[in-house]
Amino acid sequence: MDETLPTPAASAPAAPSPLKKGSLVRVCQVAYLGSTEAGASDPTPPQYIFEGPGEILALKGDYAQLRWRRPVPDVWLRLDQLEAC
Repeated sequence: MDETLPTPAASAPAAPSPLKKGSLVRVCQVAYLGSTEAGASDPTPPQYIFEGPGEILALKGDYAQLRWRRPVPDVWLRLDQLEAC
C-alpha cells in the first residue's frame, strides 16, 4: 500500500484571522510598553486600553485607529500591539 503523510500545512492549525475594521481589540501590554507610542504618551497608560474592548475604526498600513467606549479621543496604534477581544 502507498501511504501518504499529511503535509505540515494541512495539519497546522489555522492562523488567527487578521484584524479588520470593526474588530474589537485590546492592547497587548507587553508589546505596548517600551514602544515609541508608549514613549509619546502619558508615563502611566490607562488600564482600560489593556482591558478593552476598543473598536478599530480605520486601518492605514501597519496602524489602526481605535475608539474606546469612553469619552476619550481616538488613538492610532500599531497592529502588532493589538489582540482580538
